[in-house]
Amino acid sequence: MTDEPYGSDAPEPLRHVEHVMGTVFSFDVREVAPADRPRVRAALDGAVAGLHRVDELFSTYRPDSQISRLGRGELTLSRCDPEVREVLRMCEEAEHRSGGWFSAHYAGRRPDPTGLVKGWAVERAARMLVSAGAGSVCVNGGGDVQVHGGPWRVGIADPLRRGELAAVVEASGELAVATSGPAERGCHILDPRTGLPPAEGLASAEGLASAEGLASAEGLASAEGLASVTVVATSLADADAWATAACAMGAGRARPWLGRLPDAEAFVVTADGSTWHTSGFTRHMAGLCV
Repeated sequence: MTDEPYGSDAPEPLRHVEHVMGTVFSFDVREVAPADRPRVRAALDGAVAGLHRVDELFSTYRPDSQISRLGRGELTLSRCDPEVREVLRMCEEAEHRSGGWFSAHYAGRRPDPTGLVKGWAVERAARMLVSAGAGSVCVNGGGDVQVHGGPWRVGIADPLRRGELAAVVEASGELAVATSGPAERGCHILDPRTGLPPAEGLASAEGLASAEGLASAEGLASAEGLASVTVVATSLADADAWATAACAMGAGRARPWLGRLPDAEAFVVTADGSTWHTSGFTRHMAGLCV
């Protein structure tokens, strides 16, 4: 996913790139009055430090993280930092709203809020900058984007054609765009009931990796399997969770469920290269790449 501002003659923006949480975060901060610039710069430093703190608390790859210690029974939830309790509460709400297709406890395993915590961290970082006085903010965390102000254009990567875009979202005000699917990281999304990759309706990583141009049906769950699901909402934590849940459901369940989601719209690329979207997505769409 790519993002870019347009239509602005604002002074030189504040930009920063940070490698943390196993991915790359980029900040583009605009419309900052000269008097507010020191405060916004301090907020940017605080937002970056906050991302590292999130990694310390939530990384399942760090044995000393609170989420790892909680999973091993070495720490009770009441003794965890407030951020851990907040994120796990949000995961419980997302599990309820998705009918169990989003979960931080896959098949009864140790807690893993990966499907929501990055979006939550990006959303929090963006709000810190807005609160400090920035008029226009874009924070991109591993391809998932939270914007304020703008206007901005957020590109949705084509999962079947590396380096190309499948669609472009035109974003103003407070808006988030999150994408899930097997193309970039392989089949990392699991069925929360079994702890295994979804049984149907999700394109396999092997099939996508072997595709040239459009993916062939060989190696894919089906021609209508999900190559990627993008959700547009106000909150990136929500968009992240809903995109993850839709991929876990598989194609058959995801389409009607996405259509019923309140205050969210979706754009889907299927394994054969075709696309579909919910009825309200067109109001966010700047253009399609064909």
